[in-house]
Amino acid sequence: MTLKKQILFVDDEPNVLDGLRRLLQSQRVEWEMSYACSVDAALGRLEETSFDVIVSDIRMPGKDGLELLKLLQKSEITRNIPVIMVTGCNESDMKRRSLDLGATDLLNKPVCKEDLLARLHSVLRLKSYQDRLNNQNKILEQKVRERTVELESSRLDIIWRLGKIAEFRDEETGNHVVRVGWYCKIIAESLGMGEDFVEMLFLTSPLHDIGKVGMPDEVLLKRGRLNYEQWEIMKQHCEIGSEVFSQDYGGMKSFLAWNRKNAHKRNKNGSNLLYKMAATITMTHHEKWDGTGYPKGLAGNDIPLESRIVAISDVYDALCSERPYKSAYSEDKAMAILSKEVGRHFDPDVFKAFENALEEIRSVSVQFADEDMKLQKKI
Repeated sequence: MTLKKQILFVDDEPNVLDGLRRLLQSQRVEWEMSYACSVDAALGRLEETSFDVIVSDIRMPGKDGLELLKLLQKSEITRNIPVIMVTGCNESDMKRRSLDLGATDLLNKPVCKEDLLARLHSVLRLKSYQDRLNNQNKILEQKVRERTVELESSRLDIIWRLGKIAEFRDEETGNHVVRVGWYCKIIAESLGMGEDFVEMLFLTSPLHDIGKVGMPDEVLLKRGRLNYEQWEIMKQHCEIGSEVFSQDYGGMKSFLAWNRKNAHKRNKNGSNLLYKMAATITMTHHEKWDGTGYPKGLAGNDIPLESRIVAISDVYDALCSERPYKSAYSEDKAMAILSKEVGRHFDPDVFKAFENALEEIRSVSVQFADEDMKLQKKI
């Protein structure tokens, strides 16, 4: 069943509206016609019904047809309703102003039935095409939104999986990188950092130890203390990780060459802000506040903020997690160890933000606890 087209007629003279009602009586099978004797009455009807066309006189006491056009343009709901204005033959200025204010068509008084029907049929056809196009655009926009969410989810999933690569080699299984990502996000928010920084840190912090994939087994998997030469090799995982995200790979350029839209967004060295933060974190997350860290011996605020946040998140989770060489420490013991390192290993301001957010961090720790930890709690 086809719904009737909704048409609203606006005129301050009741006899004119009665004449239109009689004139268009034969169209009642196809059209549902409503009548308003003022602009305010028309606006009231518009709140109740979605009209396909409005036919309005220009000259009316109080608010006139031009004012109606202005009010229609202010609302997203009524802006696209086509409006046919009825004017006197000699009102050229009114006609021009009506068109400037968004009128779709004009009719001269006295209104001829054939002209009115022709204009209404024409405008209704255009409105039908417009509605169809708008509906198609809405469907496309919804598909784009769904695709964007899907791509964003895939990107995040790839980042988590990439972060897990180093853990599989380092015997750090479970949700370590997930927890570190959440801890970093929470601490950054506690510090009052902006949304862009928080999101970027959330995405890149799980990648902090990706450089361990370049470590030989005899170093990475050694039980017990590393000797001097082995420790120097282990330190290189920072440079290796940073190189993964900062080096400009020619192969990637050729892979993206087909997509100019993506290619032109890449800067000259082939990196973007995500890569830059990932490169920074992988390089400097083992630096210490007092300058005794590695690989560059940076101190204080020379250490990038994102790396100072990752440092405390990574150490806290390592202390509270079970490892082949240690049992999981209690929160109290972990906090006692961290507190002793404030001003030496950790930025005091970052540690304070960490303390302030400890309840939320604790909640994340429980939510993303490793399966073996959950089983221990049940037993």
